Amino acid sequence: MVRQLVWVRHGPTHQKSFTGWRDVPADLSDGAAISRMANWLPEGAPIISSDLKRAVATADAIAAGRRRLPHHRGLREFHFGEWDGRHFSEIAEDYPELSRTYWEEPGDAAPPGGESWNDVTARVAQVVDDLLSRHDGDLILVAHFGVILCHLAHATGLPPYEALGHRIDPLSATVLAQSGGTWRATHVNHKP
Repeated sequence: MVRQLVWVRHGPTHQKSFTGWRDVPADLSDGAAISRMANWLPEGAPIISSDLKRAVATADAIAAGRRRLPHHRGLREFHFGEWDGRHFSEIAEDYPELSRTYWEEPGDAAPPGGESWNDVTARVAQVVDDLLSRHDGDLILVAHFGVILCHLAHATGLPPYEALGHRIDPLSATVLAQSGGTWRATHVNHKP
């Protein structure tokens, strides 16, 4: 039996800075895109989201009568610590070595007070493993750019630096299919 995890990135936030645990809203004004996503998602699959309002609102908008599971804090975006809300160029100037390592060698490097790639990967893998053990069939998970990339890399064995090369646009779907215990990506950044 093939089982799918359908990751959906929340709607656009229009932020021009690191946006992790700051609870900013999503712009869900593109009704046509929301309708296309809702119609494209697997029927009967339950939907769960991060507990940040941009993911919750997106999940509610695309649920289309699907069963909603309680929001999960473990699906939150990276905790960017002291970098949250600051522009990328400002961080590169204030933390030149750390910011370069953070992007070029994702692993254990973390912003002050924040999470590393490995931290987020472990957090999300634990949540997904728990969900898969409690729910049969496909699952729809509404989350964030970093969370989706971490799980894509973890599930498929893709090196983190290569995973960071993928685009994950707002209101896009990334689908992982499991067959015989092996996960593979069937869609990355798909826009129905």
